[in-house]
Amino acid sequence: MTEIVDEAEVPKHCRTTFSTDHDEQLKTQGNTEYFQTSGDKIRFFFEEGVFDDKGEFIVPKQRSLNKVGHALHAHEPLFKKVTHSSKVQGVAKKLGLKSPVILQSMYIFKVKLHIVTPMTPHQDATFLYTEPLGRVMGLWIALEDATVNNGCLWFIPGSQTGGISRRMVRTQKGHANMTDFIGREKTYDDEKFVPVPVKKGDVILIHGEVVHRSNKNESSDSRHVYTFHIMESQETQWSPQNWLQPTEELPFQPLYV
Repeated sequence: MTEIVDEAEVPKHCRTTFSTDHDEQLKTQGNTEYFQTSGDKIRFFFEEGVFDDKGEFIVPKQRSLNKVGHALHAHEPLFKKVTHSSKVQGVAKKLGLKSPVILQSMYIFKVKLHIVTPMTPHQDATFLYTEPLGRVMGLWIALEDATVNNGCLWFIPGSQTGGISRRMVRTQKGHANMTDFIGREKTYDDEKFVPVPVKKGDVILIHGEVVHRSNKNESSDSRHVYTFHIMESQETQWSPQNWLQPTEELPFQPLYV
């Protein structure tokens, strides 16, 4: 990933920040073609406050990124190998998945910056909606130890049973933004969240409807992660309103290859 970032040339007009906050998403990535057309490409999304008013970096590029996505699994051989590995396929088969396909992949950095924003509580099905629900799962692979201090994931146990409270959808032509939300994220009791620290090399399986978040990285340690989402494609309808759509260049690829 260091090599990928070093070689990356991101034009100033494409320097997009990433956030899971409702309003910030609509203002930033939800309103940019750079984000909306990233499903079959490798693109770069930055933390807030890493550019000056001319769009130049004010922190080193390697420390400015929030994530890289969303098709590492298709275009980068190492990430493709990991995604299709026998271990990953074994997990999917143990869970009874018959025809899983890969929706997207991301490398998340979570470095310590004084301006870095936390990942707000959300459900992945908000952005990756299917009918019926319950067909999407995230695999979150820790490339470094994830601790309470450097921003491990926190979950509300059992919250995957309550449905979703909002959806991100594509808008019609002429709308001010390229995406919009139907509904609002609920306000959650902070005491219900449980931290899930893991060691380097561990994987967390994330149900598409479970509520989760991560806090700011308050340590001197980074918390790099490779994560991707899969969907059981049998008897599942992928919403045409989702921001992420398969393309002729990159249809959703089968996991079992």
